[in-house]
Amino acid sequence: MIKQMQGLQLCELFFWEKGLPALEKTFENKLDRMAFGLVGEGSDCYGFDDDISQDHDWGPGFCIWLNQHDYKTFGSEVQDVYDCLPSAYKTYGPRVTTQWGKKRVGVLEIQEFYSRFVGKYQPPSNNYEWLAIPENYLATATNGKVFQDNLGVFAGIRKVLLDYYPEDVRLKKIAARCMSIGQAGQYNFPRSIKRGEFYVAQHAQVKFSEDIMYIVFLLNRRYAPFYKWIHRAIKELPVLGSYIYKSILNLVQEYDNKTKVDLIEEISQVIIKELKNQELSNHQSDYLPDHGPLVQHLIQDKKLRETNILVG
Repeated sequence: MIKQMQGLQLCELFFWEKGLPALEKTFENKLDRMAFGLVGEGSDCYGFDDDISQDHDWGPGFCIWLNQHDYKTFGSEVQDVYDCLPSAYKTYGPRVTTQWGKKRVGVLEIQEFYSRFVGKYQPPSNNYEWLAIPENYLATATNGKVFQDNLGVFAGIRKVLLDYYPEDVRLKKIAARCMSIGQAGQYNFPRSIKRGEFYVAQHAQVKFSEDIMYIVFLLNRRYAPFYKWIHRAIKELPVLGSYIYKSILNLVQEYDNKTKVDLIEEISQVIIKELKNQELSNHQSDYLPDHGPLVQHLIQDKKLRETNILVG
């Protein structure tokens, strides 16, 4: 059986073999004002696509990013050339675009692209702007691959975002996760089981699992993607990635609640150990919410340090 090509690889080959030659014929003197790649929404941008993914918003295509002036001046002409490219390539395609998958490929304005995910054209300028952006939006704005960027504007903004959160913001988020993880997993899950409140227990397990994965991304200084891909993405992280991937899988597949309680506690202790490894806490408690205030105390921004520890 021939292994199916993943979307990002397909789109990059399509760009170099079909897209760039066609654009060179008409826009040779303007190519240095364009950036090309595949970044944004969709499993193919993360490399998580499979055979099931190919039924919608998947197939040969790529992004062409222009600044605002160029987009208004000759963007429609570039789109005309793009629209004339083959709809199928290497037995793949045509791309089936849904109403939710529009503007994922083709000619895009740099300002509009980043504003959609970051809230404005330029990267955040202070801690509070960083905190206001959902983490999965930052992951979406920085995933995929830039094939070529001669002007450097698109890649320049991308680099600032990829340099990750300011340390105070990372610490604030870690502190908040310490509180929510302990509350959901170490506290509410076992108490809900004892009370026979099984919906609450299920919700607490999901909340614990999600926030454990979020804190591991923070400990790795990487943005966590949309919930649909967070578990798959975590196993590639160097710090605790493989362990947490397997542990969360074991937790959700386990039927015995006592074993679940033990797994939750084991995972929590591993996180506490890593907090100490990164010199974020020296508390001797086995309860994660006892570590949150110590992490928050490390924040240099006084106003941010004094905000509600649960907010992050």
